[in-house]
Amino acid sequence: MALGAYGFVATLQPDPNFGRILAAYGGVFVAGSLAWGVLVDGFRPDRWDVIGSAVCLVGVALIMAMPRSTA
Repeated sequence: MALGAYGFVATLQPDPNFGRILAAYGGVFVAGSLAWGVLVDGFRPDRWDVIGSAVCLVGVALIMAMPRSTA
């Protein structure tokens, strides 16, 4: 329920670029979570973990590189 409420509140943001910001945050969160697991918990990622994290960061780069909406 809390996650649903969070998603609903995000739709009420007045900034037209908020969705892009939230998506970029999500990609960084995925990569950061993996790094946290490696550094703090001693998690040993396999190649699919690393590839997935890299895909997320490429997505963040694409999101941040695209021109912003002026609406």
